[in-house]
Amino acid sequence: MTTYTHETAPTQFVDANGARFAYRRFGKAGGVPIVFNQHFQGTLDHWDPAVTDGLAKTREVILFDNAGVAASSGVTPSSFQEMGSNAIAFIGALRLSQVDILGFSIGGMVAQEIALQAPEMVRKLILVGTGPRGADMETSQSQAIFAGTYQPAEHLWLKVHFSPSPASQAAGLAFLERKLTRQNRDPLVSQQTIDAQMVAIGEYIAYRETEGYLDYLKTIRQPSLVVQGSNDVIIPTYNSYVLQQTLPNATLILYPDANHGSFYQYPERFVAEAMLFLDG
Repeated sequence: MTTYTHETAPTQFVDANGARFAYRRFGKAGGVPIVFNQHFQGTLDHWDPAVTDGLAKTREVILFDNAGVAASSGVTPSSFQEMGSNAIAFIGALRLSQVDILGFSIGGMVAQEIALQAPEMVRKLILVGTGPRGADMETSQSQAIFAGTYQPAEHLWLKVHFSPSPASQAAGLAFLERKLTRQNRDPLVSQQTIDAQMVAIGEYIAYRETEGYLDYLKTIRQPSLVVQGSNDVIIPTYNSYVLQQTLPNATLILYPDANHGSFYQYPERFVAEAMLFLDG
């Protein structure tokens, strides 16, 4: 039997909800798989192999492109609720009755919607660099960072995921080297996907004007691990405190001198702490 890794796992496809979902599946089968939900403009190849292969040593890892994203067909919807519904359809198409969910950035917002819509399907949640409905984005530098020009283009992710310190930037360069090793790469996302994700972000932030906008978090009762950098300039760190304080059963980990991609800066520590959480 072939043992696949992040670098060698083939891209497969499954049909659900009117879309053909691209996914990769690898690691130790037999337990509860962990399904990864990706960040803004992210694809199958924007994950860190140090994280995915680290977790795959003891459990099955499933990476996928949501509807309309990169190699998946269909149209990217303009709300996280619809993205959550599509993710549930994808998981169902794989005939999985229970999964753990990891969501990074806007993927963490989708992860919350999955838990709300299909609570019986979700065993545990890992929410990385994300926030609740009505997230406080007042100090976010996201718009300016994504509007910038970078040479090479991949250096955008040094600004998005890592802090300006020499140590963090060195960790960022190591991350880029790891993630660019794979051949047969996923296509980049379309403008339709970018536009739809932007609308979904705006809608999510607008919840802040609604009375009781955080009440939904109290109904997400799965054990949750909230992971964040000490100074996230994309989805400000404060939002992770809100998640931990409002979710009924949540643990918060803050990594020092870290930005949005804190688990890419500390992949070994993250994998060890994630495994303690998932196995506990």
